[in-house]
Amino acid sequence: MKNDKMKSQYRVNEQIRVREVRIVGDEGSTVVPTRDALNMAREQGVDLVEISPNANPPVCRLIDYSKFLYQQKKRQKEMKAKQVKVEVKEIRFGPQTDEHDYQFKLKHAKEFLEEGNKVRAYVFFRGRSILFKEQGEVLLLRFANDLEEVGKVESMPSLEGKKMFIYLAPKKAGTQKKSQQARDREAAELEAKEVAKQQKEAEAAEKPANGGLFANAKISADALKKLTEEE
Repeated sequence: MKNDKMKSQYRVNEQIRVREVRIVGDEGSTVVPTRDALNMAREQGVDLVEISPNANPPVCRLIDYSKFLYQQKKRQKEMKAKQVKVEVKEIRFGPQTDEHDYQFKLKHAKEFLEEGNKVRAYVFFRGRSILFKEQGEVLLLRFANDLEEVGKVESMPSLEGKKMFIYLAPKKAGTQKKSQQARDREAAELEAKEVAKQQKEAEAAEKPANGGLFANAKISADALKKLTEEE
């Protein structure tokens, strides 16, 4: 299903009905009639794949279509692998947590926040310990204060049943997981930038190098003048 969606994003071979296209490759780019581009693809045993339909003329590549789709899928997979998934880590306290246990959990919470994860800390009240809910609130506020360098409070302590929660988010947030649509858009933008770069280089190569000729002529004239003065 996913491959079918990717296939529908590109026009291939006879689906490309414009008058001419720009062919890009490792050696640069060139503008040719679409008929000639199709013939080139047949001779090389590959496909004519339109990668930038909005360019003028549209930009295409001569490549096996299955290989092209594989490259696109691989690129999206690499982008996804570089993304950091934000998770919510839980820290549990008792209403009368001792100092050693508190410091141990504080250390872990700091590591979670530095990694870009969120922290949900809570105090669990058993039986009659609910009478000490004020102690739990003080504990959670101290916890948030001790983490203020790496975390920020998203919600103040609140009692839900037998648990009192506080939520902390990292000050330097990790890269959140992006949607498939966002990843596809980023891949298309990278492809468009590369195409624009190649198109610009191709247009520059087609312009006559008059500036270079004039510069060389000026240097030669200056050298001849200097030689005449010396004589």
